Parts: sequence; C-alpha cells; structure tokens
Amino acid sequence: MTDVNHLIELLTVLVLAVFVGFEVISKVPTTLHTPLMSATNAIHGIVLAGAIVVTAAFFAGGGSNAFVTALAIVAVTLGAINVFGGFAVTERMLQMFRRKEGGK
Repeated sequence: MTDVNHLIELLTVLVLAVFVGFEVISKVPTTLHTPLMSATNAIHGIVLAGAIVVTAAFFAGGGSNAFVTALAIVAVTLGAINVFGGFAVTERMLQMFRRKEGGK
C-alpha cells in the first residue's frame, strides 16, 4: 500500500469520526451534557494515553520530521487540556450539589 493511499484512508476515518461525533453530541439534551462529559473523561484519558504512545513510537522509530513533531506536541497538549478541563468542569458541577457549611 502506498503512502498516499494510507493517508487517504486515515483522512477518511477522521472525517467520518467528526461527522459521527457531531451527530451524537448534537442529540444530547443540555441537561445531560455535563454529566455525560464527566462520564467520558476516562475515554478522553485513554485518547491522551494513545497520543502519547503514538508520539513515543514515532520518536523511537527515529522520526525527525519537524511537522510531525509539532503536530504530535499539539495533539498531546490539546488532549491534556480536554481531560483536565473536563475534570475541572465536573468538580464545579459537583460543588453545586454540596451543602453549604453553616447554612440550611
């Protein structure tokens, strides 16, 4: 298989994943969005771990392409922001349901 065919296959999977993700998320009612987000933080953590493993495999294989290196750094950074932001939003949501100290 040539590199061009492989790239086209990967781009096809990416585009299909974007469409499916958009359809799934757009059907979620707003009252369920935050609990759903808190439940999927584990999945986002797995995605982040996968990005780190793929990046490490690239560098272990002797990869030195500057574009791919920058893309890998951006992917890991955005994945980390997504995971930690999701946990921060979940924590704020859970604080809304806690009883206030000294109040009724």
